Amino acid sequence: MIVITGASSGLGAALTQQYAAEDHTLLITGRSEQKLADVMASLTPLEQVKVQTHAADLCVAEEVSDLFSRLSTPPSSVIHCAGSGYFGPIEQQTPQAINQLINNNLTSSILVLRELVSRYRDHKVTVIVVMSTAAQAGKANESTYCAVKWAVKGLVESLRLELKDSPMKLIAVYPGGMATDFWQTSGKDINTSSFMTATEAAAMLKQALIATEHGYVSDITINRG
Repeated sequence: MIVITGASSGLGAALTQQYAAEDHTLLITGRSEQKLADVMASLTPLEQVKVQTHAADLCVAEEVSDLFSRLSTPPSSVIHCAGSGYFGPIEQQTPQAINQLINNNLTSSILVLRELVSRYRDHKVTVIVVMSTAAQAGKANESTYCAVKWAVKGLVESLRLELKDSPMKLIAVYPGGMATDFWQTSGKDINTSSFMTATEAAAMLKQALIATEHGYVSDITINRG
């Protein structure tokens, strides 16, 4: 079983389509039941048989717990793609939108990882946390976005130390700009014609996640060309 958060659009939806095409069993989640239904509709009837959907707000601890309570056995992998963007000069950003940015990116990651470690730290579960290249370097007009992504990076790196002797593995993913609906609600007017598609990014990520018995790639940066 592979669990994919943020699966209602963008990279999460593209990963859902590609893993489903390879006959994997999936549990996908997002906030919008309608958008999850749209992703399901993009799959073939045969692919749909092995895909479950569950709408959840990952900023709410009870909903995170309920999501993983749906699993009868530990998942092989959890790919945490959920998040949002918000850009612009800091003096023009509203406190309400900043709080939403913190919740969608940092709070959700904390609650998801807290739940996963509580349940599966003694199991061979691979947790993939998708962040952004904004977690690697500061960017003008992206101060608060960089701040939350850097915070998630700190969370992941600290938890790796706590899980040093655990079979659970944490993988950090830093994708560059993708041509997705992400930008429409970010407050940043940008030409994405040269950006990679979510399908391209998903294919590269899937390939990088291939592990062997004695090794795995722990940090993955996906730059746009």
